[in-house]
Parts: sequence; structure tokens; C-alpha cells
Amino acid sequence: MATSASSERAAEPCPLAVLISGGGSNLLAIEDACRRGQIPARIVLVLSDKPQATGLSRAAERGLNTLALPIESGESRSDHDDRLLRAIEASGARFVILAGYMRILSAAFVEALAGRLLNIHPSLLPRHKGLHTHRRVLEAGEVEHGATVHFVTVDLDGGPPILQAVIPVRPDDTEASLAMRVQRCEHVIYPTVVGWLASGRLACTGGQVILDGNRLPCAQVQRFEV
Repeated sequence: MATSASSERAAEPCPLAVLISGGGSNLLAIEDACRRGQIPARIVLVLSDKPQATGLSRAAERGLNTLALPIESGESRSDHDDRLLRAIEASGARFVILAGYMRILSAAFVEALAGRLLNIHPSLLPRHKGLHTHRRVLEAGEVEHGATVHFVTVDLDGGPPILQAVIPVRPDDTEASLAMRVQRCEHVIYPTVVGWLASGRLACTGGQVILDGNRLPCAQVQRFEV
């Protein structure tokens, strides 16, 4: 039986670009899931604003295409993001995954990738946007913590949430122990959501998250005992 061109395209792995600034542990978790077939995708570009980022060398060791794109002296955020966007477009990536990318992105960049840009944040958004989330959870005496995968909008850490990992805060937790346990959960929920996106199950339309044709009024929750 002849296979149509459209069905052949549908069977092709979805091309992803992953942006990192550090060790790239979520990048590796996503790439592992691609190799296992959990995500019907392939990573076509790993890009970092930090040329010495450990994640770049880890990606290169796996044979992934890597690119360091540091900000140049006197370069504005918008000019740097223009270069970033051109590199992503040249790679052929359909979706862009932020995996520990620490630069704040310009509104023009985010709007150019509306509905195609994911991030993971180490807190139960909308609580604790920004940095030092584990420390702030402990200082506030909260009993639960976690991570949130969300679509990126111009509102920093304020895009529509998709899936949250929730863990209990233990009486003996430190900032380091809490960070380690949250990261283990990130390595589960981020590949899950990327898989939904790459397979066409997930979309963001008019600021609303759509999963399997149904609107999600709030983030789905997965609880972990780690």
C-alpha cells in the first residue's frame, strides 16, 4: 500500500531546539526519552548563552548539534535574541525547550514563538516566581514544593501552567536536598510534557492550554514521594 506524503511527514520525529545555561540535566532527560521512543522527537540543536556550559559538552558527547551564542559586548537583549531566533529557525526546530536557560528573553522573541516555547520552573507556580525558590519555600515554612512546566509568555514565569510535580517538604530538608529532590521530579514531568507537545496532543490557544482536545482550567498535578 502506498504511503501518503502527509503520513510520512507525520511519522517523522518532531525537531526540537533546547536552550541551556548550565549542566543540562533536563536536556539529557529529554534526550533519553527521545531515544527510548517516549517522545516522538529529535533534538536538532542545543544552544547555550554560556560557551563553557557543561551541558554543551554533554550534548556534544551524545552527537547532538551544539552552538554557543554568548551575548557580545554592547549587544542589546533584542539584538541577541534576534541572533538566537535566527539560529533556531536555521535548525528547523518546530518547538523550543528552555532547560535551565537563565537569560530573560525579549517580548519579541517570546511572541515569535508563541505556543511553541516551553519552560520548567522549580516551584509550584504562581508561587515563588524568579530565583532561589527552594530557599524561599523553606523560609516560608511551606509543607509542599515542586516544579511547574508551562508555556512561556512575556509575563516572567507567568505563562499557562501544564503539569506540576508536587513533593512534601521534610522537616530536615535543606536548600540543597530540596533542590535535588525537585530536580528528580523535573526529569519525569518535563519529558512527559515535551512528549505531549511533540505528538500533537498539547497546544496553547488564546492563552488556554489544550490537552487531547480539552481545555485545562489549571495545571495537572503529579505527586512524588522522593
